[in-house]
Amino acid sequence: MQIELHNVHKTYEGAQPLHVLKGIDLSIEKGEFVSIMGASGSGKSTLLNILGILDSYDEGEYIIDGRLIKGLSERQAAGYRNRTIGFIFQSFNLISFKTAVENVELPLFYQGVNRRRRHELAMEYLERLGLKDWAGHYPNEMSGGQKQRVAIARALITHPQIILADEPTGALDSKTSVEVMELLGQLNREEGVTIIVVTHESGVANCTNRIIHIKDGIIGEIEENREHKASAFGTTTVMK
Repeated sequence: MQIELHNVHKTYEGAQPLHVLKGIDLSIEKGEFVSIMGASGSGKSTLLNILGILDSYDEGEYIIDGRLIKGLSERQAAGYRNRTIGFIFQSFNLISFKTAVENVELPLFYQGVNRRRRHELAMEYLERLGLKDWAGHYPNEMSGGQKQRVAIARALITHPQIILADEPTGALDSKTSVEVMELLGQLNREEGVTIIVVTHESGVANCTNRIIHIKDGIIGEIEENREHKASAFGTTTVMK
């Protein structure tokens, strides 16, 4: 699913308006594994929110697979997100009073899938990510790496064409960070999912095929990185 942004601007109004994105031009091909890298305040989180149809933009065009994403109602935006985009967050965003399998089932609940089928599919994804034995555990009973794998299973269960990962290793140690990035790379290679990782860490960015640098709301250097360098973290352990 191709993503295109043409001259996208975003300003947050207030006592002093803040012009966060200043004419973003960007094209991401279907099946790419890319990172958007920038320091705090660079505009990368705002860009991610626009890509995820979580926020609007003021000028320009955002096009997914030939469709202009503009002026959607909240219901239309939610429906598009639920069908097309999977999200992975630094803080996992798991519901504390639901078990791992219940957390993974949630997107299917919103799609109206019946309870038995939701459970079957959620168990399949947990098993695939090595968490079958943790299906009945709550988030506070799991490690950071396990929680992030639950979050990845939840992101995948609707078969999204795009996965947006917002600092997915930010709450993890170096070894677990490598495991998560290796897993995302595997998903990209084997299933052709377009994956966009927003990060400020060079070690994370070096695990992707292309590194898009953003600074002060403007796209700067774009690095081609056809050979992943997961060893940038200092280890190449692969998640089992």
